[in-house]
Amino acid sequence: MPTINEILNTMDYGPAPESQKEAQAWLEQRSRKFGLFIDNQWTDPGETFACYNPADGSQLAELTQATPVDVARAVTAARKALPAWQALGGHGRAKIMYAIARLMQKHARLFAVLETLDNGKTIRETRDADLPLVARHFYYHAGWAQLLDEEFPGHRAVGVVGQIVPWNFPLLMLAWKIAPALAAGNTIVFKPAEFTPLTAMLFAEICLQAGVPAGVVNIVTGDGRTGEAIVGHQGIDKLAFTGSTEVGRIIREATAGTGKKLSLELGGKSPFIVFEDADLDAAVEGLVDSIWFNQGQVCCAGSRLLVQESVQERFLKKLKARMDNLRLGSPLDKSMDIGALVDPIQRQRIAGLVDSARAEGCEVYQPAGCVIPEHGSWFPPTLITGASTSAAVAQAEIFGPVLVAMSFRTPAEAVQLANNTVYGLASCVWTENISLALDVAPAIKAGVVWINTANQFDAACGFGGYKESGYGREGGREGMFEYLVPVSEDARPAAPTFKKPAKPDTEHTPSTDPFAVDRTAKMYIGGKQARPDGAYSRAIHGADGKFLGEVGEGSRKDIRNAVEAAHKATGWTKATAHNRAQVLYYIAENLAARGAEFAERIAAQTGTKNAEKEVQASIERLFYWAAWADKYDGLAHQPPMHGITVALNEAVGVIGIVCPNENPLLGFVSLVAPAIAVGNRVVAVPSEAFPLSATDLYQVFDTSDLPGGVVNIVTGSADELARTLASHADVDAVWRHDGSATGCAEVEKLSAGSLKRTWTGGAKGRDWFSTAQAGGRVVLAHASQVKNIWIPYGV
Repeated sequence: MPTINEILNTMDYGPAPESQKEAQAWLEQRSRKFGLFIDNQWTDPGETFACYNPADGSQLAELTQATPVDVARAVTAARKALPAWQALGGHGRAKIMYAIARLMQKHARLFAVLETLDNGKTIRETRDADLPLVARHFYYHAGWAQLLDEEFPGHRAVGVVGQIVPWNFPLLMLAWKIAPALAAGNTIVFKPAEFTPLTAMLFAEICLQAGVPAGVVNIVTGDGRTGEAIVGHQGIDKLAFTGSTEVGRIIREATAGTGKKLSLELGGKSPFIVFEDADLDAAVEGLVDSIWFNQGQVCCAGSRLLVQESVQERFLKKLKARMDNLRLGSPLDKSMDIGALVDPIQRQRIAGLVDSARAEGCEVYQPAGCVIPEHGSWFPPTLITGASTSAAVAQAEIFGPVLVAMSFRTPAEAVQLANNTVYGLASCVWTENISLALDVAPAIKAGVVWINTANQFDAACGFGGYKESGYGREGGREGMFEYLVPVSEDARPAAPTFKKPAKPDTEHTPSTDPFAVDRTAKMYIGGKQARPDGAYSRAIHGADGKFLGEVGEGSRKDIRNAVEAAHKATGWTKATAHNRAQVLYYIAENLAARGAEFAERIAAQTGTKNAEKEVQASIERLFYWAAWADKYDGLAHQPPMHGITVALNEAVGVIGIVCPNENPLLGFVSLVAPAIAVGNRVVAVPSEAFPLSATDLYQVFDTSDLPGGVVNIVTGSADELARTLASHADVDAVWRHDGSATGCAEVEKLSAGSLKRTWTGGAKGRDWFSTAQAGGRVVLAHASQVKNIWIPYGV
């Protein structure tokens, strides 16, 4: 007679297929052919392309390839609908969004099955994860619509928004994009991925049922040509893109200088860190959810396993045993763990990367009992060990069910390995030591960190990355700001123009007195005065033409030295906010002590009669940012889970700042002070026309306890130095506010190389005396990035 264990070992799941009858009937009712959804009307199908079921290769439907003319019609409809949609008010929009949420729940099963047919992910995922989150986003953002005027005072909708999403979470990405845009009062031109457009077509019908006014939501289908038409249309005010890093770069370049607001959620190579004291069985289950959820076709998938050396062998043994029990098969079977890849092209790419690992001598483990179906796009769960940190599989985003494992010895080494990537989207930390977890989490350069859990999402908690994983956030309060603009931006003045002195004094000669004071202002790098590497200087003349002194002509080498000095000053970022505030107060105090001198310098350079006012405003602005330094707190979200999510405002890193010519002291202070208040380090290019006010400041810095390298000053050509900063791989953000439209566009275009953040003024100036235009949380948001740390209770 067999034992209980023998009986259990022979037991297996029986098939539990989900009916696709209703979904197929819905497709048949529409003759399996779709036009575009523009202005609440369906167009006749034009040139079409097919979408297929990844599980068996069967054709599901034909969709219309939208042309630039179609996109223009959609933008026109969205623009026309904008005033009435905004006039509807927060409550009016909230009611419609609430209706959408209710309808999504009512038709959840149809959406789930259609998504599985179109995408290949398992019905358990679409039914139990995607659809509840979709409804949650519309409910949550209906609340923001209701509270908009109260919670976001002084802001307005961006306008017409273009949104482009990928194929891995077709409906969930739609909700992430459309819900906050509608709540903020924007109108939309939305493009689903060409592989997975069907649930967007069903959502268009939901919009009609919910009473969404004509033109508010427009859905155009097509391949990259349609996306290119949306990106390039001049009537689009904001672009939101989720997809590959390569396409993100193209979009950043294409939008440079257009003034379009841009948010990018791009690729990832997320570390999954397991410490020796972790609950290894729980960590294995978390890893399964992290890397084999949606067949690994997840931008934040934990595709890099970092396990402490002392438990590596035990953990990998447990992991392989769990892999052996993963079930791969029909996505509509509720007993399956892994579904089909979205397309054969995706499978070929994944197989090529795995083959490259084998060729490099890595060990590749795939469950022996994993049977691959004959038809469709499938790939077995795969574990790669023995890869070097520079191997392709360790650095590239595989975007498939492939895990690369390596070990570490100490927490410091774990952090170093975790950050050894160009990406920075998400990370998991597994340990029973909460002190260790909360020490490691802030050190990881990623926008999301999950502690003892994985792949947790909620509408209340922002999601987005650092570095080449893009910028901007989706969800939460920070996600709403992506679809809003401060009304103060509408009142910005035109960029001022500056005339050179009519008769500059060209007769000056160096003094023959060997003890005369050198009138050449040096650069300020690493807390020390530095001569320009190129050994060239430029004369500075006052408004009356009188020679005032010389400044160094900065070069690429000077910027490199300044960036290196800034990177060494990490102690400033780690310092307490209180300490940073104290230093800013000291700077203000010491500037006040020399106020008359600084006023005289400003007057001599610019000819203004309000120099004393500018100095006083600069002192007040330093006090203002010192006050903010220890008050720019994060948030503690309470998502529907047993725990909290802590949203931290972290420094961006090293920021290059090109300062304005108008108000040379106040403009410099208004940009540099908020950056360092948050904990950034700065490479500042002062006013090209009037740089002496900034170079005088380093004497103030030296007497104000400002650590060397926190603020570095490189004088010279704004265009040349901005170009170098924007191209520098170790600069995390560039701000340019000198009124040069061409220069700002160039900064945005060059920033695409490393996808660094930019804040540019375009062809407009800014009232530097106004805190509405040069202060507040809007500026702090440019100086910081939000990290969400998920902390479950009792796990």
